[in-house]
Formats: sequence, structure tokens, C-alpha cells
Amino acid sequence: MNNINYPEQFNKHIKRVIISKEEIDAKIQEVGKQISDSYDGRPILLVSILKGAFVFMADLCRAISVPCEIGFMCAKSYYSGTVSSGAVKITMDLEQDISKYHVIIVEDIIDTGRTLNDVVKLLKARNPLSLRVITLLDKPSRRLVEFKADISLFTIPDYFVIGYGLDCAEQYRNLPYIAEYQEQE
Repeated sequence: MNNINYPEQFNKHIKRVIISKEEIDAKIQEVGKQISDSYDGRPILLVSILKGAFVFMADLCRAISVPCEIGFMCAKSYYSGTVSSGAVKITMDLEQDISKYHVIIVEDIIDTGRTLNDVVKLLKARNPLSLRVITLLDKPSRRLVEFKADISLFTIPDYFVIGYGLDCAEQYRNLPYIAEYQEQE
């Protein structure tokens, strides 16, 4: 699975790896090049939706070869466990005036679409030069609102996934890959 020796109680919830670190790295390099080619010479603001997207944002930012700035927002819909609460709450907002930027929202996963739908509406009202959404994972079978990312690195079935920034009750964010979470053996 990996070369990190996690305790057994940690490992027992990792059902299987569904996207390897190498697959993630390759896709991020590809998307970083696309962004660099598309936005060269234009003011870019990458907006990470915390907490889950922080690992993806860090790697994507390093894969972009043109100047870019970063900002952070926190929007919650999963409070603990594996089921969305259905309520989206912005708990940390951007500090930047985004009207002078081409904004790229960097998200970890689009599930029901509610969270991102609300964030996009909020940011569009602030008149950015343009607004795009890039997500690491897309789970279209779970969509409850009509929403489609501009770029999805991976489309996955309806699994509850962990790793690479994604968590279950704040655990597993440090896995270098995406794995399916298993409740009990």
C-alpha cells in the first residue's frame, strides 16, 4: 500500500488505494502546465477550500510556472463522519479584493455540489475577471445540485475517500494517495 508504517488501528480503515501518489502527481503536472499556458501574464488567484484542498493546492501551486497568488476559504458541510450535513457554512472568507484577478477555486472533491455551488455564487458576486473551478476528485453520481467543474483530475464512483488532504473525522489527511475508507472489517 505504501512505505509508511502507520499503526494497525489506522490501517484497518484503509480498504484499498484507488488513486496512487504517482497518478496524482502526473495529473497535477499536466493541469499546472495548462494553467501556466492559459494565464501567462494575467493575474491569477488560486483559492483553496480548506481543509481538504490544502495538499492539492500546495502541489498545484508548485506545478504552475507563472506568477500566482493564493487565498484561503473554509466552507464546511462535513462535520464528522461520512455523511454531509447538507448545510454549507463559510467559516473563513478571503481577504483579497478578487475583482483584479482571474480566480481559480481549488477544491478537493465535489460530492453533492452544494458547497461549491454556494462558494461560486458568493465569489461571482465579487466580480472577478474570471472564475474557474478545478477539483481533484469528482463524484457526479452524488450530485444534488447542477454543478460541473471546469477541470476534474479524477472522476470516482460513490466511495467515501480519504488521503491526500481528505479526511474522516480529521484523520487520514496525511496519506500520500487516495484510498477508499472502510468503516469496520
